[in-house]
Amino acid sequence: MDVNALPFDADAMLEGLRPWIECESPTWDAAAVNRMMGLAARDLAIMGARIEQIPGRLGFGDCVRASFDHPEAGRPGVLVLGHLDTVHPVGTLDSLPFLRDGEYCYGPGIVDMKGGNYLALEAIRQLQRAGLDTALPITVLLTSDEEVGSPSTRDLIEAEAARHAYVLVPEPGRDGGAVVTGRYAIARFELEARGRPSHAGAKLSEGRSALREMARRILAIEEMTDEDCTFSVGVIESGRWINCVPSLCRAEALSMAKRQADLDRGVARMLALSGEENEITFTVTRGVTRPVWEPDEATMGLYRTAEDIAGTMGLELDHGSAGGGSDGNFTGAMGVATLDGLGAEGKDYHTLQERIEVASLARRGRLMAGLLATLK
Repeated sequence: MDVNALPFDADAMLEGLRPWIECESPTWDAAAVNRMMGLAARDLAIMGARIEQIPGRLGFGDCVRASFDHPEAGRPGVLVLGHLDTVHPVGTLDSLPFLRDGEYCYGPGIVDMKGGNYLALEAIRQLQRAGLDTALPITVLLTSDEEVGSPSTRDLIEAEAARHAYVLVPEPGRDGGAVVTGRYAIARFELEARGRPSHAGAKLSEGRSALREMARRILAIEEMTDEDCTFSVGVIESGRWINCVPSLCRAEALSMAKRQADLDRGVARMLALSGEENEITFTVTRGVTRPVWEPDEATMGLYRTAEDIAGTMGLELDHGSAGGGSDGNFTGAMGVATLDGLGAEGKDYHTLQERIEVASLARRGRLMAGLLATLK
């Protein structure tokens, strides 16, 4: 099949993507995520997919699973795996509106990863319109909590991946359009300091500030970073009144390593920080963990197929392991052939400058279509 003959139109794709971007869907707002799931489900239904809405749990939004008619339905096929939650709270559109500016278009979640999900759907549409049958059945699974480590969907993702031969993850493409064939291991931690309250104006010395202790601990934790394992704290919450010594402080930390053994040592170091000091109790609790995904022969074979397709498009396709984590960590670590970073290209995702390279919608959509049509 000549994927170059498929009439992908980046400008038309961008217009189709716009309602997705303007439907804000931060992870912690289940109702907002469900509105976004509804938009995607409608687009998939118009494409002829059978839609299943899977109820959310743990306070997170629902998921959508879509499958298409195929003569060999039930045979292990291709799973397109993406998430529709973003890191941007509702109201971000006020400061990061959907805006085309030359070769780029801005918007919350446009690169991570609504653009990638949309181009995957467009790839299926293009194959349908061309009357091209795929050798394998295709399933699309859209999840609701990836940005916080997939605590409520990991079991669903792994169960679905186990029923498929290949997993394609349209997370953002890497620099230069590279794809991802491995992911670093990631662990999250909940931190809590408990001190003693007092009146900050009248009896300051009688209090034991949990906030002050947490500040001290944050500096120590981040100084643990070395070449093998990183540590960072990104969330902190404490205090309600300026005239009260805060007796409770909570924070969240993240650790990442290229090798599982290094992450395991990092986890041990974090957990060892629990204890009591200066009449303040400090507790570290391990949260969600993403296993390291190291490329195996199945994944590399999938990459070589993608490389060959890119070659017919006149493109070089590099690959490598990457940080940041994705649901590809889970499927790749299971040994299911997984190719990640197949989504749109852009810059500064997770920031108020998040933007997509518009032309990449068609380019990466064509690559996705080639994979869906070629895999067997």
